[in-house]
Amino acid sequence: MCTYGYCWVSTKQQSMDRQIRNIKSSYDNAVIIQEVGTGQDRPEWNKLYKNVKAGDTIIFDSVSRMSRNADEGFYLYEKLFNKGIELVFLKEPHINTSTYKNALESDILMTRTNAEFILESVNKYLTSLAKEQIRLAIEQSEKEIRDLHQRTKEGIETARLNGKQIGQRQGAKLTTKKSIEAKKQIREQSRDFNGTLSDADCMKLTGLARNTFYKYKRELRSE
Repeated sequence: MCTYGYCWVSTKQQSMDRQIRNIKSSYDNAVIIQEVGTGQDRPEWNKLYKNVKAGDTIIFDSVSRMSRNADEGFYLYEKLFNKGIELVFLKEPHINTSTYKNALESDILMTRTNAEFILESVNKYLTSLAKEQIRLAIEQSEKEIRDLHQRTKEGIETARLNGKQIGQRQGAKLTTKKSIEAKKQIREQSRDFNGTLSDADCMKLTGLARNTFYKYKRELRSE
């Protein structure tokens, strides 16, 4: 039996560190599966979905990491549940598969009569309840993301109206550790400064793109 932690972000600009940290803090033995991409293109998830076996566990930081669509989310939930996979949602523990397994086993043990009929009825009820809970959880997650985007947009607009600079001013120099080191190499190696290398050789040495290289040279001359 294996325990997996599935972490998913849509773009490379987003960080999944928080997801990994949350999963590892509760399941330190989890094998972390990392995914960057849109909901339509998730090769790592498809591979995991295909290879998990009965008795395995998949941990999600949130149900929105399994799917961002309520219908697809329940389809995946039901398929994995019926396959015998344990699903754990750290932010929505009320829809963990263990909740429904325990409820089902408890009801059957209490009745002991017409077991097949009761099993079918309870299973239908729990399936319906699970679908609604998952739908609500995903919709709530979607709402939180929309609200965050709206608050960010409003905050930027408020700052702009108050005369604050949004983003980098045109023509401003962006100083980074990488730019400092690259400029140092240009100053030491370029024949336009203290070195002997041509521009082509200097670009190879620094690994800079042509536009960036000449931008740094202009900035060095103006310093």
